[in-house]
Amino acid sequence: MITQITGKILEKKPTYVVIECNGIGYIIHISLQTFSSLKDESCKLFTHLSVKEDSHTLYGFFDQSERHLFRNLISVSGVGPSTAQVILSTYNANEIISYITTADVAA
Repeated sequence: MITQITGKILEKKPTYVVIECNGIGYIIHISLQTFSSLKDESCKLFTHLSVKEDSHTLYGFFDQSERHLFRNLISVSGVGPSTAQVILSTYNANEIISYITTADVAA
């Protein structure tokens, strides 16, 4: 598994970045939290590789705690990587944990 990537940011959009690492450009899907944390033209992202029948998709996170929360979210039945990314883009980690622990279904 690819656990992290360090390299130069070639392209930066709110939903993904392209990072060049040793001459290879990797498209990495990111949350808005990670997007706003990326400041320099080079970076290190912690990653999660999602393997499906028809695709291999990299998801990137600015810190390990966000990746850990992502992995916990996708372990819930019915929550896939795309939904987990939307959740991470909408709320910060502390809010998500609070909503889960208090069973705040509305949030």
